[in-house]
Amino acid sequence: MSTNPASLAVITVTYSPGPYLKAFLDSVPEATGLPTTVIMADNGSTDGSPEAAVGQGVELLHTGGNLGYGSAINAAARALRGRREAGEINDEFFVISNPDVVFDPASIDALIDAAARHPGAASLGPFIREADGSAYPSARAVPTLRNGIGHALFGGIWPKNPWSASYRADSDMSTERAAGWLSGSCLLVRWEAFDKVGGFDERYFMYMEDVDLGDRFGRAGYSNIFVPSAEITHAKGHSAGEHPETMLPAHHDSAYRFQADRLAGPVFAPIRGALWVGLKLRSLIAVANARLRRR
Repeated sequence: MSTNPASLAVITVTYSPGPYLKAFLDSVPEATGLPTTVIMADNGSTDGSPEAAVGQGVELLHTGGNLGYGSAINAAARALRGRREAGEINDEFFVISNPDVVFDPASIDALIDAAARHPGAASLGPFIREADGSAYPSARAVPTLRNGIGHALFGGIWPKNPWSASYRADSDMSTERAAGWLSGSCLLVRWEAFDKVGGFDERYFMYMEDVDLGDRFGRAGYSNIFVPSAEITHAKGHSAGEHPETMLPAHHDSAYRFQADRLAGPVFAPIRGALWVGLKLRSLIAVANARLRRR
């Protein structure tokens, strides 16, 4: 067994992240006093930035293709299992983060401190500033049948619709509190809880996998805790903006998956059918609009 202190694993999923990756990696050492090992689970980058970033405490794991966000995190988690058992990797917590995140100093330590206050928490998430400095409502209630479907169908084309307003209502960004789910762009996660629920649901290619994970943590008896004393900046949405033909349909597919899983059985078949048709039409419109904006 190694005599060195166990490293805190920081898992990020890369897909041609460009200059965002360097800013992310540069911010990690100041975010925690613990030794860290950053695992870049790469989903097929072509810009060379993950390869160029490999160095002391920064490792590259090729996933074998564009598996999606949750599947790539799971692949990295599986790859770390032996090192956790050997005591090389911290076996209590790990960090999940997008590569377009920049950690504030001591932000990871603030999440770990909060975990001590909430021993039943499976995940803890920071206050997220968007690139323009505004707060992102990253800690929300699990979508209900009514507001989840309404937000999925109308959120992008009618921003002030009542279902989206209800969906976003649980948006207190100043208080440490429990939430139904936390943004997967940055999370401190307990390995025990992650293992217990089987990690991310790999049927989700992109989007809603964090909502699903938070919901399953809750169903397994854990909590999800928002920690505003930990702060990060997130350049949200750069991948979606560069790859709308892939990311926008994935978003709609995930919205359907989440609701359909919770509307199982023949009695809900008409609702599932209507939701599927509505989301497919909305996806086609969203992709067409994105193409027009790029032109």
